[in-house]
Amino acid sequence: MIRLALATLLLIVGLGGPSAAQTRADPEAASGRAAKPLVEATTHMIVAAHPAAAKAGREMLRAGGSAADAAIAALLVLNVVEPQSSGIGGGAFALVLGPEGLTSFDARETAPLSATPRLFFDGDRKLGWLEAVPSGRSVGVPGQLKLMEDLHRRHGRLPWPRLFYPAIQLAEGGFPVSPRLAASIAGFAPALIGTDAAALFLPEGTPLAEGEILRNPALARSFRRIALLGAEMLYQRSLGDAVIASVQKAPMPGALTAEDLAAYRVIERAPVCHGFQTWRVCGMGPPSSGATTVGQILGLIEATGGAADDPHLFAEASRLAYADRGLYLADPDQVKVPVTGLLDPAYLAQRAALIDPERAAEGPASPGTPPWQEGRLAPGDAVTSPGTTHLSVIDGAGLAISLTASIETAFGSKRVADGFLLNNQLTDFSFTPAAEDGAPVANAPGPGKRPRSSMAPTMVFEGDRLVALAGSPGGSRIPEYVATSLLAMLASGMDPAEAAARPHISQRNRASLVLEAGRHSAETRAALAANGHQIEESAMTSGLHLIRIAEDGVLQGGADPRREGIALGD
Repeated sequence: MIRLALATLLLIVGLGGPSAAQTRADPEAASGRAAKPLVEATTHMIVAAHPAAAKAGREMLRAGGSAADAAIAALLVLNVVEPQSSGIGGGAFALVLGPEGLTSFDARETAPLSATPRLFFDGDRKLGWLEAVPSGRSVGVPGQLKLMEDLHRRHGRLPWPRLFYPAIQLAEGGFPVSPRLAASIAGFAPALIGTDAAALFLPEGTPLAEGEILRNPALARSFRRIALLGAEMLYQRSLGDAVIASVQKAPMPGALTAEDLAAYRVIERAPVCHGFQTWRVCGMGPPSSGATTVGQILGLIEATGGAADDPHLFAEASRLAYADRGLYLADPDQVKVPVTGLLDPAYLAQRAALIDPERAAEGPASPGTPPWQEGRLAPGDAVTSPGTTHLSVIDGAGLAISLTASIETAFGSKRVADGFLLNNQLTDFSFTPAAEDGAPVANAPGPGKRPRSSMAPTMVFEGDRLVALAGSPGGSRIPEYVATSLLAMLASGMDPAEAAARPHISQRNRASLVLEAGRHSAETRAALAANGHQIEESAMTSGLHLIRIAEDGVLQGGADPRREGIALGD
């Protein structure tokens, strides 16, 4: 009744609270690559991908809200100001440290109950990835809104409608398009033409430019209805009807139904933890490959006995970790995933023996045979593209949340339902359901199945004491980005700002080692070439948002200089 009364009042008066001027997003200068300033606080802190989102989160913390309240308010604002990366039309994973201990929440999207392993086939023809993304078949049942409601139910202190104030005012009053959003719109403009999203981002056929005002009154209306009636607006009421209508329309409609929406549940899972030197690193287990891949990279480097900051060792460890990832990782409710075996110290020592400390291996690595595996599987062919965000937050009572959210590709499926973009997460499945010899692909589509993810929200402990929160967007490179930041903070002693800015290296079991363009010295390049690596360069737009907790309780926050995020605290 309290929620209903408050929400009704808000709908009547047009939402009181902070003025639009106080919560309006400011235009951001294009971020460079030098480390952003380290931020320190003693009570609470949030690090998020846009200043408006971080400010909304801090506003809730200052009002007496919890880390859950801050995370929800920030996610809602990100839906408005960073719509290409996340929103209530997508999903999320969250690691939560609360009074009851550490747990994790799987709000990954699910395939319709009618889905088959040949979801991305048209007769005998397998669809191309670019063809599948804007189709209705790519859209899974969204999980982010259900996760936000679950977090609020467990840990919220402020009234549910209060968390919507900043996002509604930004969506209704408008905000200046940031450099990153403008670049995304311009870069994806050809893919947006002719889609639902064009009306919002390409008014009169022209991409919105930096500094132009973007308003989304439809999203504001959707948020008002959710503030009034909660997540059921999406899973059992009119917003769900809008989602279904968008998914089921031509071209290439999907089969998502009201029954699929009503059946959706967030799953609480045990986090996956592993040792690294003196620390315990915990993350998100399957259907995410985050914790196992991060854990294998760290464990393999440690098992070699080499320097933790050696780029050659990092590349070779990542190569082996991604070989295992491609074979074994999938929805654990439908496939037996050998998590314990993949992180078993004896197995990692065996795999680390394959790493030559002076020479790069030739060709793709074969997956290993970890203990406790069951079944006969085949590697998948899934492709991922970054359309993701991450936030880290801790409140004065010690509630900590590391949360990664996504709609998969930038702008998701390009389909819109009442102001919010719908995900294309089902393209994270392998399009090929079985190998030529008939061995099943673990990550093939299936009814109600959750596709494999790379998202890696992470927490680090020293004994029972929380010492760090980490996570990043970045598609299938997310585990590498997170592992890089952890090595920087834990093994090299960097502060979170320095760790977030550290240059990236990527070797996802491919022919070439990829270096972040323009970030590595000539000496590093020469040394890697001498090790036998075939080197390419690419932009690597991570979005690391890190918090480290010192022994005296001081909170240190660092935001990735490659994006617009900031750390704020008191």
